[in-house]
Amino acid sequence: MKVNGNTVPAEEGMTVCTLLEQQGYPATRIAVEVNGEIVPKAQYDTFALHDADTVEIVCFVGGG
Repeated sequence: MKVNGNTVPAEEGMTVCTLLEQQGYPATRIAVEVNGEIVPKAQYDTFALHDADTVEIVCFVGGG
């Protein structure tokens, strides 16, 4: 699967939550899009990922 433009192996049963943990992303202040569709945070634990998926992870940064 592609994650932010990089090829990452999709493990059997991998969820968005698992991917975020493996990639070192915090569970807060991010948005995840899979194949052009935003995944609601409530589904991170159950949303299954597949080898052909394209995932974009965006971190929100505060500032002033």
